[in-house]
Amino acid sequence: VQLQASGGGSVQAGDSLTLSCAASGIDFRRYSVAWFRQTLGKAREFVAGSATQGHLDDYANSVKGRSTLTRDDAKATVYLRLSGLKPEDTAVYYCAAKTGLLLSTQRSYDYWGQGTLVTVSS
Repeated sequence: VQLQASGGGSVQAGDSLTLSCAASGIDFRRYSVAWFRQTLGKAREFVAGSATQGHLDDYANSVKGRSTLTRDDAKATVYLRLSGLKPEDTAVYYCAAKTGLLLSTQRSYDYWGQGTLVTVSS
């Protein structure tokens, strides 16, 4: 099983980025996929999550209204579009996958990607 996170970069405040999480080795349709982020010295926090078909996606309040999840089961990929980026969005973003319902607790997830760095300058 492998999760590959990509799409991070260095941007200016107000810019947008699309992060990708590509999975292999799993029946992707059975998995909820979440994004977490972590900055130095802080705990990893839930950002957004793509639920399996028939269930609702979820967004943290910190990104709600300026982020959009897109899921492509045929490509086994989840995309997270972040708009109106702020310096406080600077973090390493990780994607994670679990079977069943989407949850916001990182310990619930079985598989993790390697992380992609997003740096937002003011």
